[in-house]
Formats: sequence, structure tokens, C-alpha cells
Amino acid sequence: MPRRMMPAGVGGEGQAPPRVAPPQPSPHPGRPLLSASRASPRPSVRTLRWDEVPDDFVECFILSGYRRLHCSAQECLASVLQPTNETLNFWTHFIPLLLFVGKFCRLLVLREAGDLPFHHPALLPLWCYASGVLLTFAMSCTAHVFSCLSLRLRAAFFYLDYASISYYGFASTVAYYYYLLPKLSLLEPRMLSRYLQQRLGWHVDCSAPIAAYSALVLPVAFALAVACTVACCKSRSEWCAYPFAIRTFVFVMPLSMACPIMLESLFFDLQDHNPTLFLHFYRRYFWLLVAAFFNVSKIPERIHPGLFDIIGHSHQLFHIFTFLSIYDQMFYVEEGLRHFLQSPSPTSPTFAGTIGYMLGLILCLALVIRRFLNGQEVYKQE
Repeated sequence: MPRRMMPAGVGGEGQAPPRVAPPQPSPHPGRPLLSASRASPRPSVRTLRWDEVPDDFVECFILSGYRRLHCSAQECLASVLQPTNETLNFWTHFIPLLLFVGKFCRLLVLREAGDLPFHHPALLPLWCYASGVLLTFAMSCTAHVFSCLSLRLRAAFFYLDYASISYYGFASTVAYYYYLLPKLSLLEPRMLSRYLQQRLGWHVDCSAPIAAYSALVLPVAFALAVACTVACCKSRSEWCAYPFAIRTFVFVMPLSMACPIMLESLFFDLQDHNPTLFLHFYRRYFWLLVAAFFNVSKIPERIHPGLFDIIGHSHQLFHIFTFLSIYDQMFYVEEGLRHFLQSPSPTSPTFAGTIGYMLGLILCLALVIRRFLNGQEVYKQE
């Protein structure tokens, strides 16, 4: 299969069009050529076509708008205000980043969540969740802006991007574990035993299985976060034929930790018992399905290659619907925090069970990224 998945009509059948010849030297030998950064006081990034950039830069069905390799940091920053195919990739995560910074400041610093000081143990899961959300958006912005500094830095930034998403997935599980799961009838032994007896006629003591599940939630989510990061980093290898599908799948895997909420709505009357959780939980998963569709299908640029190079391509839509999903998640995490503060559960947050887990995960993810950067991997485009 060709390395570059270009649509029919761009080049000859079964082959890519020839690359554009490099620029010719100046016709005036005594007059040196000036770089873009030297020619004008304001850095300007000239955009290139897909056949003028390294293979690692090329995105499926995006024909133009690419920045050149080895841009300076100043040129990278200037490009966020210029029309390239990465410009809206940055803004569709930078604007949500600012919105969430404001939201978490109100909750944690301005005490919108209650009268508790920001360092109160009850708020530790929210700190973990906030760090996951903010790190994900910040790392995505960084990767999309500075990905053209060099091939090695490009790979490093996207590895960090994958790691931040796994970190966010685990941070969400920490918030669920303390704020949402203890309030579910599904995880209350007497309620579940009564349900099984009435519906199925089973006389089962559910205390032991529920206790085992509660003990394994965080360790399993921790291992899953590390495994997902490894899989995403491997998807940048040349042998990987379907990197977008693999990344979408492994990004969805940590969401399985929220299965008890889904089962609660099937076995018990979650819609009446907790309408806020029901509405925002299912709407969040709808946004995630839409985001996954665009990320895998490469629509709309697949339908009309070249038309959506700058505005409207699938990765921008993926960012928008991902933001909407996290925005809905924020509603029911905040609602769970309020219920937790009104009637604390027996499972109280501890430093080791929250911040300690997050620090351990950071260490493991750093080792994974270091291994891939030191390895002899061939990287593909994100």
C-alpha cells in the first residue's frame, strides 16, 4: 500500500505525483537569498503542498497548507495566526483550554464547589481530574504548534499528546471512583442482591464481588492508561496500516471504566434518580461517537480532497466534538462532587489514592515515551 493515501485524481493511478523541484539558486550570485524570518520583521510561514514535505507530515487527503520542516519556534508561534492546516487544530483546543482553566479556578480556588479550602482531601479527586483535562488540551495545542521544529521533536510532542490523553482517562476514573460510583445502586450490595433476587430469582451475596471490583478499579485503569499509550506510540510506526483506527480504539478503552453508570441506567431508574448524570453521561458518549467517526472516516476531506485543507477537515471536527464530550462530563463530575460533599461516602479520598496514583502514572508514561524516543522507530503522521 502506498505510504501516502492520496485520493484518485491527484496523481497517476497507483502512484503519487512527482515531487516539486527544489527552488533554484538566486540569479544574482552576489546577492544572498534571505530566509523568510530575515526578509521581514514579522515571521511568516509559507505553506507547502503534500509532495513538498516529509512523509511524516502528510495527512490523508489534505493536499496543501503544510508548514515546512525545521521552522523556528518564533515561526511556529506566528503560524497560529496564519492560514495553515494546523491553525484551527490549535484554536479548537486552545479556546476550550481557557474555558476550563476559568471553570476549575472557580471550583477549586474561588470555592464555587463549597466552603472547603482548595487543599481539602475531599477535593483531591477534582484536582486530579482538572490536571487531566487541562494537560490534555495544553499538550494538544503544543503538539500542533511545534510539530514542525524537527522530526524527532514532532514524534516527541505527539507521544506526549498520547500520554496526556491516557493521563486524562485515568484522572476521569479517579473522579468517578470517589464522586460517582459510591452513589450507584449497582455497587450497593443489598440493592444489587435484591435486584437479582426479584428479577432472576438468584439468592446471591454481592458483597465480595463488589468489594473486589472497588479494589481493582484504579489499578486496572492505571494499567490500561499505560497500555493505551504504548499502543498509540506504536501506531506511529511504518508497519501500522490503520493508525487512526487504532488510536481511536485505544482512546475509547479507558471509557469502559464508566460501564457501571451505563449498567445503572439499565438495571435501576437512573433517569429519575439522577437526571443530571443520565442526560450528560449519554450526551457525552454521543459526542464521543461523533468525534470517533470523523477521526476514523477522514470526512469531509475524503469526499473533496483539497477543499477542507485549512478549514473544516476531520481533525478539527474531532477536536470540537471531543471538547463537547468533556464539557458534558464536567457537568456530572461537578454534580457528583456536590452529592459527595452533602453525604460523604465510606470511600474517602487519600493522597496515595489520588495524587500518588497520578505521580506514579506520570513516571510510567515518561518511561514509555523515553523508550520510544530512544528506539529505532519509523514514525508516521499523527
